Amino acid sequence: MSTAYHSHTAVQLAASSTTEHRPLIITLFAVFVAATLGITVWAGRQTKSASDFYAGGRQFTAFQNGLAVSGDYMSAASFLGIAGAIALFGYDGFLYSIGFLVAWLVALLLVAEPLRNSGRYTMGDVLAYRMRQRPVRTASGVSTIVVSIFYLLAQMAGAGVLVSLLLGITSDAGKILIVALVGVLMIVYVTIGGMKGTTWVQMVKAVLLIAGALLMTFLVLLKFDFNISDLLGTAAEKSTHGAAFLEPGLKYGATGTSKLDFLSLGIALVLGTAGLPHILIRFYTVPTAKAARKSVNWAIGIIGAFYLMTIALGFGAAALIGPDEIKAKNPAGNAAAPQLAEYLGGVGTTGGAVLLAVISAVAFATILAVVAGLTLASSSSFAHDIYANVIRKGKATEKEEMRAARWATVLIGAVAIALGAFARDMNVAGLVALAFAVAASANLPTILYSLFWKRFTTQGALWSIYGGLATSVILVLFSPVVSGNPKTSMFKGVDFAWFPLENPGLISIPLGFLLGWIGSLLSKEEPDKGKYAELEVKSLTGVGAH
Repeated sequence: MSTAYHSHTAVQLAASSTTEHRPLIITLFAVFVAATLGITVWAGRQTKSASDFYAGGRQFTAFQNGLAVSGDYMSAASFLGIAGAIALFGYDGFLYSIGFLVAWLVALLLVAEPLRNSGRYTMGDVLAYRMRQRPVRTASGVSTIVVSIFYLLAQMAGAGVLVSLLLGITSDAGKILIVALVGVLMIVYVTIGGMKGTTWVQMVKAVLLIAGALLMTFLVLLKFDFNISDLLGTAAEKSTHGAAFLEPGLKYGATGTSKLDFLSLGIALVLGTAGLPHILIRFYTVPTAKAARKSVNWAIGIIGAFYLMTIALGFGAAALIGPDEIKAKNPAGNAAAPQLAEYLGGVGTTGGAVLLAVISAVAFATILAVVAGLTLASSSSFAHDIYANVIRKGKATEKEEMRAARWATVLIGAVAIALGAFARDMNVAGLVALAFAVAASANLPTILYSLFWKRFTTQGALWSIYGGLATSVILVLFSPVVSGNPKTSMFKGVDFAWFPLENPGLISIPLGFLLGWIGSLLSKEEPDKGKYAELEVKSLTGVGAH
């Protein structure tokens, strides 16, 4: 009885103190957002050509691009979603950290350098090099836009949680309005700054995020006298699951279906990165293939350090705040990191308010930067692949192409706002895993076949992209993610879920590879072996790369 009373009193105190310090929190938050907007406007003034808009003029060094790639990759899912998943599910939540990190090896070993050497601005450039331009560019553009919208949902959900926590908004209408405002801000970032503005914001944000996570990790460990065993023990005890909290199986493992879900999630996380459009376009912003390779090495180091820190943040939130208080703010645990920041600074004190505002502002800058990168990837794919090369048949001027990219940004932003409103109560790490599954099903097979298989044909590429895309999206639509779960589904009052897994990767990724292979074997088109030989030399040596 007394424990429940103290917990209730703590929640009341936290609520009243946050209300008392709200002007300070909002001011600090606004300063951070204004600073990133300032950087975007400054960089936007230097964006003069299509190369500047799409690839930042290819002027970034390996370290700068590595920092920006990290900024692009360490999204709201990494910071808010993983911390929440670990706080609620212990060991099983930590699997996201491992999956996101290991995925980088696939990108480094198979994709980064050949892609940088053989493309100009988008994935469609690589595919169109040895295949029929219009159909593969259309398919590539469609796939890029769909993957980006899935990924955008996660960022919108994270932004909604963050800002409503800071402003004390609890109503659904208020949260939907916040998602809309974030969408508008994101559209402004991309249309003004292009790739240059986005890259600079990502670099600043990566530094801030690492600094914020480092500070919180230090403060969490300080609470437990740097005794990690003590931290884990307290987290297990407070979770009410005991030792099971620190062992596999709390979320994935209770049933045969959940074990398959774990396998599906693992495959999607590990293979998804190498097919993510907003990560792939990053490799075009460096001047040489060597710089592309080095930038991935830098990114692995920075991202690896960050994911190690998410362990301390997740278990720290479980130990110091507890699952009930975390779920009270957000059922999926997305608010665990900001709640932990307030606790570490001191609930009810100015220090707590300042730390909450700073960490939330960093997380919000994270969301804006990732959202800008995603929107840029999808709008440039629409403008460069679909508008310039399919609709205008290669006759569009640079100015017209950039105008089309800006209009595409507005449309994609509007779709993301509409869908993001429904996704506000879902765990953002889980939402990002869906984007990874779609990317690994549609994009990865086509990229790998295109780079490494000389028998690959246009028909194979189309079957692979559209087949992988359709399968993954249909399975998601009829999964418990969209309906059937009264707490975390996108549509709560209905149930039309017949696919039992939350992630479609186990079915859709092998199918994407299989369709690409069958489509090529059944194709009447004779593969252009000369073009393949040219692409092979170009992708391995960088000769003739733009």
